[in-house]
Amino acid sequence: MASISLKSFTGLRQSTGEQTHFVTQTARISRPLPRRLTVIAGKNSPKLTNRNLRVAVIGGGPAGGAAAETLAKGGVETVLIERKLDNCKPCGGAIPLCMVGEFDLPLDIIDRRVTKMKMISPSNIAVDIGQTLKPHEYIGMVRREVLDSYLRDRAAQSGAKVINGLFLQMDMPRSWDEPYVLHFTEYDGKKGSVGEKQTLEVDAVIGADGANSRVAKSINAGDYDYAIAFQERIRIPDDKMVYYENLAEMYVGDDVSPDFYGWVFPKCDHVAVGTGTVTHKGDIKKFQSATRNRAKDKILGGKIIRVEAHPIPEHPRPRRLSGRVALVGDAAGYVTKCSGEGIYFAAKSGRMCAEAIVEGSENGKKMINENDLRKYLEKWDKTYWPTYKVLDVLQKVFYRSNPAREAFVEMCADEYVQKMTFDSYLYKRVVPGNPLEDLKLAVNTIGSLVRANALRKEMEKLSI
Repeated sequence: MASISLKSFTGLRQSTGEQTHFVTQTARISRPLPRRLTVIAGKNSPKLTNRNLRVAVIGGGPAGGAAAETLAKGGVETVLIERKLDNCKPCGGAIPLCMVGEFDLPLDIIDRRVTKMKMISPSNIAVDIGQTLKPHEYIGMVRREVLDSYLRDRAAQSGAKVINGLFLQMDMPRSWDEPYVLHFTEYDGKKGSVGEKQTLEVDAVIGADGANSRVAKSINAGDYDYAIAFQERIRIPDDKMVYYENLAEMYVGDDVSPDFYGWVFPKCDHVAVGTGTVTHKGDIKKFQSATRNRAKDKILGGKIIRVEAHPIPEHPRPRRLSGRVALVGDAAGYVTKCSGEGIYFAAKSGRMCAEAIVEGSENGKKMINENDLRKYLEKWDKTYWPTYKVLDVLQKVFYRSNPAREAFVEMCADEYVQKMTFDSYLYKRVVPGNPLEDLKLAVNTIGSLVRANALRKEMEKLSI
């Protein structure tokens, strides 16, 4: 398999195993939180004496794992706090090919290599997608509990300290050189499920704790719209599993979701069947039932082995940075509309944020400030804002009605559309198009939408 290599970050080095200088102790009564203070150090941050920069990563998903590994390799004293080390987030689990190379993922954590997809319209017209893929290209399917654990373990091997704990709150510094004091409950198995209250002093914090981020609340990051994702893992008979060996299905229609899609994605020995919605969260189980019904012949005889639900952000938070605290992944709101992709962008944002800290601290030797972290946001927005905007527009245009969805599926049958879509998805880069083909695509898209609009009007007449 051809891999996509990522240049090593300038200045990264393996941790030396020297004694760390985190200050951790059992919790005392916390002082009242002062009003929020924007902490910005001078232009030339001072060198640290007798210790390295201390950073806490809250959350151990792809964003947290990638951030912690990069920090530890870059000479930063790193602690990662994750409340549930066996967490199974309800997630389709699709990752682009470039992520395998960029993050050096071993092939044995990838359950399936999907080379074929079916896009199925409201009227059950199916379009086969994948004919433009090269022999070595595929979409990886992973289980989050496997991927997340692997990235955390690799961070630990690089020198990060992983703590099984629940982050509660943090006390803000009153001056530019004071630490953040984190309050959390640590679970070490000695006190059952009760845990022990602890505090931790750090110089900076990366919030990678998901859509319900407590770190985001601590910095008044603001709210955002979110979707509810609901997923069932279903173990189906072996002869049925053969059908899904390298195939994934996506269903669109008002029955499965008024603003998203339903999916059947293959895993190691089962399929993940799910859906999501922003606008009709109370009906999520009804949409899930409809998704199962659309795929019923192919999953007949299956047994549900796990049921999962989780909020998924719909757009970035109003604030993603405050002082020496930055948000990444779902906590920042980095999930694309239309496709709902989040794994790659979570890991990438975690790494980019950590790289900014390593660079600003000169491999952990200097204190950082808000300007150092702002470089991460500027780079992120410049690189990925166009992708989010395009997918936002696509969702608004094609997910608004069943006729529009029929037009969307019809458009997906076009070979040029498939090539442009897969090239952009697999490698996360803007692919230059062919001007003539782009013009044909525009004409065909307009034609599909006109037909969809005419169909919608006829359907409205029939319903009167």
